Amino acid sequence: MVTLTIYLLVILARSLAGPCSPNKADVILVYCYPKTIITKIPECPYGWEVNQLALGGICYNGIHDLAGYYQFTIPDLSPKNKSYCGTQSEFKNPVYHFYNSIVSNDTSVIVKSQPVNYSFTCTYNANYLVNQAAFDQRVATIHVKNGSSGSFESQLSLNFYSNAKFSSIKEAPFVIETSEIGSDLFAGVEAKGLSDRFKVVLNNCWATPSSEYFYQIHWPLITKGCSTDSSIVVHENGKTSRATFQFNAFRFRNIPKLSKVWLHCETHVCDSEKFSCPVTCDRRKQRMEQTGGVLVAE
Repeated sequence: MVTLTIYLLVILARSLAGPCSPNKADVILVYCYPKTIITKIPECPYGWEVNQLALGGICYNGIHDLAGYYQFTIPDLSPKNKSYCGTQSEFKNPVYHFYNSIVSNDTSVIVKSQPVNYSFTCTYNANYLVNQAAFDQRVATIHVKNGSSGSFESQLSLNFYSNAKFSSIKEAPFVIETSEIGSDLFAGVEAKGLSDRFKVVLNNCWATPSSEYFYQIHWPLITKGCSTDSSIVVHENGKTSRATFQFNAFRFRNIPKLSKVWLHCETHVCDSEKFSCPVTCDRRKQRMEQTGGVLVAE
């Protein structure tokens, strides 16, 4: 009896509330997540029921929430066969756009409600610059904003690993002893939380004795996705959500021996449903011209 009374009170409150305020008719809430998009539209003033509104004009998957909105969800940005409920995507360098709409669709002979078409967009940037001290781990959280339409948030980390299996992240901080100069170091950039359709591509990686990525003394390791000499091995690039490579431990000449070496990587997130993401390189390796210093192995 108590439940029935509350339910009737809710119905009565809605009937007495009157029309929506003019501003609420324009409020479309868009929540952009790495794998999911959620859109909420006001249930009034146009008078449509949730089962008369379709995501992409084809999917009647809306639900009613307690705040006076109809909620529609795109649960997966990487469908196996086709885009979920008409969701479309395009790439305008350096930004990915995902867009869809919620439209009224009634099969009745007559319609007494005004037609509606709520369009929404989610975007995020494809290019990132991550850098950190090579011997002191740091996770870089990237917030990618899209004006008033919504934003994605992803997390890219530049990690070091114990061996070429890249299965165990190396504890930070760690020190390269003099006797270890020339030994193999294993590094990788990983994106967490993104849909499986996106692959991490390393465009350029270089080392500096300073945290400034544009520092005049630098040593290129990867250029245009490929290693700069035969001592650098790129294991994966553009195949998964992680790109990995290895190089030899070194020091910068005429730099204090206890100073840190910083590693910088320009990273691209590639949509594998639209582009060929894996990077292929010529087997013939040629040493690139270095600037501002010489690396030596002791």
